[in-house]
Amino acid sequence: RYLLEQDFPGMRIGPEPTTDSFIAVMYGDSEGSVPGNALVVDPKKPFRKLSRFGNAFLNRFMCSQLPNQVLKSISIIDSPGILSGEKQRISRGYDFCQVLQWFAERVDRIILLFDAHKLDISDEFSEAIKSFRGQDDKIRVVLNKADQVDTQQLMRVYGALMWSLGKVINTPEVLRVYIGSFWAHPLQNTENRRLFEAEAQDLFKDIQSLPQKAAVRKLNDLIKRARLAKVHAYIISYLKKEMPSVFGKENKKKELISRLPEIYTQLQREYHISAGDFPEVQKMQELLENCDFTKFHSLKPKLIEAVDNMLANKIASLMSLIRQEESNMPTQMVHGGAFDGTMAGPFGHGYGEGAKEGADEEEWVVAKDKPAYDEIFYTLSPINGKISGISAKKEMVTSKLPNSVLGKIWKLADCDGDGMLDDEEFALAKHLIKIKLDGYELPGTLPPHLVPPSHRKPLQIAE
Repeated sequence: RYLLEQDFPGMRIGPEPTTDSFIAVMYGDSEGSVPGNALVVDPKKPFRKLSRFGNAFLNRFMCSQLPNQVLKSISIIDSPGILSGEKQRISRGYDFCQVLQWFAERVDRIILLFDAHKLDISDEFSEAIKSFRGQDDKIRVVLNKADQVDTQQLMRVYGALMWSLGKVINTPEVLRVYIGSFWAHPLQNTENRRLFEAEAQDLFKDIQSLPQKAAVRKLNDLIKRARLAKVHAYIISYLKKEMPSVFGKENKKKELISRLPEIYTQLQREYHISAGDFPEVQKMQELLENCDFTKFHSLKPKLIEAVDNMLANKIASLMSLIRQEESNMPTQMVHGGAFDGTMAGPFGHGYGEGAKEGADEEEWVVAKDKPAYDEIFYTLSPINGKISGISAKKEMVTSKLPNSVLGKIWKLADCDGDGMLDDEEFALAKHLIKIKLDGYELPGTLPPHLVPPSHRKPLQIAE
């Protein structure tokens, strides 16, 4: 709702219980909704495979279509509210985690939402997060409603969230957590406003870059599936080879299923496969229980060769084609809704701060601090109104900034490139040092509003 800046069919926002359905929010010429059963038979939609989860799920699945600019670039799957306490013991009637896993394998980004004043990870939420295993690079965590606690409490909440997530997601890398208040209401606590703005900007950049990386992501999924298919072929053909031709088929099948971990290890050594490419043992054992091993196919080396050839050679040429295409096409970004509110005008991120300060003022922004800088300038013994690089260096190193940064500041401040600084250039250098010390980035080239007045080119007036 926050990203789209408009209501969509089926949306309910409020305290528990809220959404009890999976809602696919997609672009459409007119506003409307399509129920789950109709959705899975629509060849134009990518949901046909969801029919295997049965009616209990399809009754809780719908697609909301609306003509919204944001949805031209991305589609959003809104999952049901997570159950907690007594409610989570009541079955949903379908395998909730399996459905989440199905979506997780196909989406580009997974956003986990936490409330700053309600941090407990319920059993169902914990199971849901575990079903995203193997998709860790897609996960982003949002700590929402962070304006409802003060700074001290927010620090504690953030620490507690990281600790809780560490127990559920067993990866050495720390997940990226975005802190903010993602709704269009006034902030209850404004002391962290700048932090919230910076975090929202980072999250928006992350989401906006998705259309640009879509082709690479699909290629990545193709590689992943090819490797998994290859491993699957090795497992299936091994089981087929081990089966007796006449008697004792059932006993042999049970023995092979129980020996599956050993078979994995054997295949790993024989074909030099990474352990991470094998399917989960327990899940594979459950699936094999209902299979007839005699109907499995034998290994076809030519097909394996074709897959190896694709992974070794053809993917590389595909990758270069994608890069070529991307460089020739305009950059694809998500537009509309909340994304437009952070791009232009005085409320864009960082407007009026750091190097952008004074951009729309007539007076030179450095002028207000210039008298203080002039005092330092005249203690450095200027000759003909300029100080040498050596004198400037002595003063500039007192900022304790590294030489690489001071070198960049010198390059920006020495407007005429004569290797010396006049009083205005020196004041500019001190201003740029202050910007860096305040935690802002330096500009790549000097913006017009920071150019000292005496170094500005006079405007040519046409007669």
